[in-house]
Amino acid sequence: MKKIKTIGCEEALKHLLTYLDRELGPVKRREVEHHIEICRTCFSRAEFEKLLKTQIREAGRETAGAEFENKIKTLLGRF
Repeated sequence: MKKIKTIGCEEALKHLLTYLDRELGPVKRREVEHHIEICRTCFSRAEFEKLLKTQIREAGRETAGAEFENKIKTLLGRF
């Protein structure tokens, strides 16, 4: 098995969102995973970004209530 190249925080963070979206190639993915395993700061950042993505995804599933919809219609009607 090939040795994994050690990357620094700057490079890991540069690829973090692409990594979380599972859009990195296998070599770069392993490099980012390895860095996150050994760097507590980047691990914490990755966990924060995962949580944020989950909350945004879940918030997009909620529907606005009738009261909110009426407020928006009223505001738009004023223009």
